[in-house]
Amino acid sequence: MPPLAVTPIAVTVAGSDSSGGAGIQADLKTFSALGVYGASVIAALTAQNTRGVTAIHDVPPEFIAAQIDAVFSDLAVTAVKIGMLSVPAAIVAVAAGLDQHRARNIVLDPVMISTSGARLLAPEAVETLIRLLLPRADLITPNLPEAAALLETSVATTEAEMRGQGEALLARGARAVLIKGGHAEGAESADLLVTREGVARFAAPRVATKNTHGTGCTLSSAVAAGLAKGRDLVAAVGAAKDYVAAAIAAADRLTIGTGFGPVHHFHRWW
Repeated sequence: MPPLAVTPIAVTVAGSDSSGGAGIQADLKTFSALGVYGASVIAALTAQNTRGVTAIHDVPPEFIAAQIDAVFSDLAVTAVKIGMLSVPAAIVAVAAGLDQHRARNIVLDPVMISTSGARLLAPEAVETLIRLLLPRADLITPNLPEAAALLETSVATTEAEMRGQGEALLARGARAVLIKGGHAEGAESADLLVTREGVARFAAPRVATKNTHGTGCTLSSAVAAGLAKGRDLVAAVGAAKDYVAAAIAAADRLTIGTGFGPVHHFHRWW
C-alpha cells in the first residue's frame, strides 16, 4: 500500500465565542472548510451573541499551558493561529508554550475589540503582546484600529499610511505584517502584506453587509491553514483573502441573530 498522506494540522489559541461566529469556533470552521484538521487551546470564554459581549472568563494560565502541552505532545502541528489573549498572564503562558514545542508558521491576530465594540484585550496586556508575541509570530494581522493601537498613533486613512504602519511594526519586531483594510472606505477592501522584501496588495470588492462578525478571526485562521498545507506566505495570504471575500459575499444567505451576523464559512457547500 502507498504511504498515507500527511494530514495538515493547525491549532487555534484563542477565545471561545458562544454564538459561534468568531474566535475558536470560527477558526475551527475555517480550518475544516479549507481541508485542514483543527485543534484548539481555549484561552478565554466569552458570553456573547451577534449583539455584543456580556461577560469574559479568563482561563488560568496553567490550564492554557496544559492544553498546549496536550496538543503539541501528540499532534504534528504545522501551523498556529493566535487570537484573543485578554490578559498578560495568558500571553506569557502562550509564549512559553510556543518556545517549548518549537512551534512554527505562527499567525498572530492581535484581537483588541470585537465587531460589536467590546474591548477584548486589557490595556495592560498590549505591551506584553508586543514584547513576547510580535517577535515569535511569522505574521501578524492587525486591522486599521489595531495597527494604530499597537503603534499608539492615529488610524491610517490611505494605503501609503497603511504601508508606513506596517513598516513601523516590522521595526517593533514583527517578521511580516498583513494590515487589513476592511475598516477603510472605498469600492475595494485592500489588505497590504508588508515584509522586509517589499509590499504585496490583496484586494476584493467591498460588500455592503452588516454580517461581518468573525471576519478577522477567519482571515488569520485561513492564512494559518494555507501555511499548514505548505503554501508560502504570499500564496497563503492570497488564498485566504479570496476565501474570506467569498464568505462575506455569502453572509446574507444566513439569518443568524439580530445584530452583526457571521460570515458564511461553508458557503461552498450550503
